[in-house]
Amino acid sequence: MEQRFRALVVERTANGGVAAAVRERTTDDLPEGELLVRVAYSSVNYKDGLAIRPDGKILTRYPMVPGIDLAGVVVASEDDRFRPGDRILATGYGLGVSHEGGFSEWARLPADWAVPLPEGMTLKEGMALGTAGFTAALSVHRLLEWGLTPERGPVLVTGATGGVGSMAVAILARLGFTVVASTGKTEAHDFLRRLGASEVLDREAVAAESRKALEKERWAAAVDPVGGRTTPSVLKAIRYGGAIALSGLAGGSALETTVFPFILRGVSLLGIDSVYCPMSLREELWRRLAGPWKPPELLAMTREVGLDGLIDALEAILRGAVQGRIVVRLGGEEPT
Repeated sequence: MEQRFRALVVERTANGGVAAAVRERTTDDLPEGELLVRVAYSSVNYKDGLAIRPDGKILTRYPMVPGIDLAGVVVASEDDRFRPGDRILATGYGLGVSHEGGFSEWARLPADWAVPLPEGMTLKEGMALGTAGFTAALSVHRLLEWGLTPERGPVLVTGATGGVGSMAVAILARLGFTVVASTGKTEAHDFLRRLGASEVLDREAVAAESRKALEKERWAAAVDPVGGRTTPSVLKAIRYGGAIALSGLAGGSALETTVFPFILRGVSLLGIDSVYCPMSLREELWRRLAGPWKPPELLAMTREVGLDGLIDALEAILRGAVQGRIVVRLGGEEPT
């Protein structure tokens, strides 16, 4: 039976720009996929903000429903792995980029993209984490796999009030690491200390430009979702044998550095890609996020908007005016 619902739709305008607005649609408008899902929540990520900019270079076609995350309840399934009533979440792949995404009250997606909601996690918690929390968890996982332990020294987190940064601070602190948070927001210091940061540094002090090839060794490792001029500056101050988990480009996509941190201190640069992470690891990290890695302040660091407040939230994340996480309520109810 055809369902009518609302979604945020981004369209090309006659002058080459883009326009985003909440539109009424039907389930017949949805793309192909084995799972029909009543969406309960989505979340706001920097990548979603770029989707409403004409120069964002995120969407592969128009019109498009953005939203790289969703969590909801399966209504119909053509795949034996899922049944109606199953709670699932999905992040990455083509969702909200080449395939209509989570800013919609209903969605249809490939079953291969869906993760069963792990025990110990609600749909809202899944989207309070979302791609940001998953990327933070993947960054921490890669650092642990590389050999990072609390005994090796403090871990720097750049862009610490953003989604990935705030989640990384909370996860690392829960695992017993000494966390140093970097931010440009002086009013957020108390927030970061509540998440577990033992020290908060000004962003400009961390990203200061220097002619030196190397700086004083300060951090055992770093989680860096910022990129741009921040990454080369942090590289110079990583301790011997340390590593950076790099996942973002909010500060820019160029990387201008030298070989000296790598050949004189043995520093490693670990690339973090959450979009096409293998499903076996994806499911394992979501289980950790539902259990021992779940930030104790998860919902306290999250605010909620509806579809009607979504464009304002997307514009705010592009301005760097978001602290913590924003979940988008789409209307699907949490099963009891």
